[in-house]
Amino acid sequence: MRAVFLAAKTVYVRQVDTPVRPPSYALIQMRVAGICNTDLELQRGYYGFSGIPGHEFVGTVVEADSPSLLGRRVVGEINLACGHCEFCSVALGRHCETRTVLGIVKHPGAFAEYLTLPEANLLVVPDHLPDEEAVFVEPLAAACEILEQVALSRGSEVAVLGDGKLGLLICQVLLAHGLRVTVYGRHADKLRIAQKAGALVGTSANGARFPIVVDCSGSADGLRQAVNLVRPRGTVIMKSTIHKPVSIDMAKVIVNEITLLGSRCGRFEPALALLGAGKVDVRDMISAVFPLAEAPAGFAEAARSGVLKVLLRSSS
Repeated sequence: MRAVFLAAKTVYVRQVDTPVRPPSYALIQMRVAGICNTDLELQRGYYGFSGIPGHEFVGTVVEADSPSLLGRRVVGEINLACGHCEFCSVALGRHCETRTVLGIVKHPGAFAEYLTLPEANLLVVPDHLPDEEAVFVEPLAAACEILEQVALSRGSEVAVLGDGKLGLLICQVLLAHGLRVTVYGRHADKLRIAQKAGALVGTSANGARFPIVVDCSGSADGLRQAVNLVRPRGTVIMKSTIHKPVSIDMAKVIVNEITLLGSRCGRFEPALALLGAGKVDVRDMISAVFPLAEAPAGFAEAARSGVLKVLLRSSS
């Protein structure tokens, strides 16, 4: 089969053996996969990664122990957990200390014609939902995780710092749950997507203060800005994964009794439900689609400033 490889900061496509599925796993034929910022970080050397990347995908099950999965379109949770540790016992396998992670940690990813995942990780995609929309389930689940971590009442005000892919998804998730959202960013075309969804937008906070601030700016300065933007006793939700130390004014955090809350990936069910019900519109976020064989060009396009989601489509 054809697969995308990352090694020594280089992206290339090569022929490899089709993976053999273990018992209770499914063999999945990839249909569409999305390049995300984590994939670009892996290319730059994050984790010292070498292998097949990719963790946002829609595929068709071609082999499985469960007959009900055969031939079905699926998306898949990316964390492969042990199933019996303290975290797994309370449905938090994404924090399992011995987990592997699709396309990131010790499990070959979705940028290939075929991949394997445990059947327990799979969710069937509704027939009416196109591949190009269902492929957003994984990042949308990360946006939905905020609602699992923080009790937010309808009408509450939230600021979102960053108008990139995750910021726009978070904006729509919060709007879908009745919150009043202001998105701060630097790109007029991206801010228009937020505005179309119903958010207020701006390039500068101009002294505004919010009870909840979500930092998904992707920059080292984003957390500092969020701390300045949140009200006393407010909460800063940290969605930016910055791979270097970030300095903030801890005196302000302590004196203002600010809660700093890390937030990562989430459950797929709420995200798939939002997409299936048409409550989140991702179509304007697709910047380009490349064949799997042209993955190096796809990565180059995804790394360009201002580009949103780039998809890879399998030709098999």
